[in-house]
Amino acid sequence: MEFSANKAIYLQIAEYVCDHILMETWKTNGKVPSVRELAVQLEVNPNTVMRTYDLLQQQEIIANKRGIGFFLTEDSVKKVKSYRKTIFLEEDLPPFFRNIYLLEIGLSELEQRYRQFVEQNFNQNES
Repeated sequence: MEFSANKAIYLQIAEYVCDHILMETWKTNGKVPSVRELAVQLEVNPNTVMRTYDLLQQQEIIANKRGIGFFLTEDSVKKVKSYRKTIFLEEDLPPFFRNIYLLEIGLSELEQRYRQFVEQNFNQNES
């Protein structure tokens, strides 16, 4: 995994974990890689992975079963969506709004492009 310099590594690892949950490569109630396993896989310090897991525990996305390991919670998908939505609305959306304002992009153009994006990227899978 290549890490971006503009965001803390543990947060990027949290995004990586959340992506696996949303893509269902890691299943609800399933065991997630141990701290050491994920650290080796991502070539990071185990303390960095532990910081990620602490964050995800606070968000109730994963739970530690003492002596066994970390597992996804029953409602991990719902919790990931809520966590990611909050980050998007608070951090990503304001600069986006600033740009559409400065570039004078209208809501109708945004809506058209959004529909086109969904059509090209998601609707073709339903055929």
